[in-house]
Amino acid sequence: MSSEPTAAAPTPGASATWSGEVPVERGGRPRLWWEVAIVLGLSLGQSAVYSIVSIIDRSTQSTPLADQTAQVNPSQSSRQAFDFLYQFLGNAFPLFAVALVIFLLWQPQRSGFRRIGFDLSRPGRDLGGGVLLFLVIGVPGILFYALGRVLGLTVQVQASPLDTYWWTVPILIFAALRAGLQEEVIIVGYLFTRLRQLGWSKWTIILSAAVLRGSYHLYQGFGPFVGNAIMGVVFGWCYTRWGRVMPLVVAHVIIDIVSFVGYPLAVALWPHIFA
Repeated sequence: MSSEPTAAAPTPGASATWSGEVPVERGGRPRLWWEVAIVLGLSLGQSAVYSIVSIIDRSTQSTPLADQTAQVNPSQSSRQAFDFLYQFLGNAFPLFAVALVIFLLWQPQRSGFRRIGFDLSRPGRDLGGGVLLFLVIGVPGILFYALGRVLGLTVQVQASPLDTYWWTVPILIFAALRAGLQEEVIIVGYLFTRLRQLGWSKWTIILSAAVLRGSYHLYQGFGPFVGNAIMGVVFGWCYTRWGRVMPLVVAHVIIDIVSFVGYPLAVALWPHIFA
């Protein structure tokens, strides 16, 4: 028997959503609200709160945002072995929240993976869709960051040097994989499903999730907030069209690998742009 609240029978003329979900009966909605609050409090909702506090702190300092810095994947220890352990564990443990939401979405006749399209049933189409999204979102995102720096709306993002240790690049790739899984499975796959079950409309869900996505990037400044919110709108719309999270994960991982590994190279090549 499913642990989820019973879905209301569709009324005449009503149809299932992009993922086959329909709103649950009103009596079952409080439980879903509590579940969503707990999941977000344990994962990206917590990150959003910290980022909001961070941008308030940054904005009220005497130093302008353009002169401030934010580190991405910083070193955790001066001792190599512990630096590796801290960074590995810091990227591994958030994946338990990803596993949790897949578990919560599991149904007797449909796995949590299949329910949100997070499987290998369409590898070619998912890879193609992911690369297309990378080209549409990732490349303009680099230009958007540069524009934010020029306008003074974005802090200087300091990436980890690629030659620190032999394992630095593999850890950065692992961090990109973690971010792609964490954000797309939780914010899109899980949250879109639950908010639809709570009776929210398609565009209310897309815009709300996009604002949440932007908010946990606020520690980097207002530019990344806008850029990631736009990314959230595009990714959310694609999910409602395709009904699959996998191409979003592919696109996000590629974007972050380029950001985490390619960004330090870009800084070295074009320091006047990224300074």
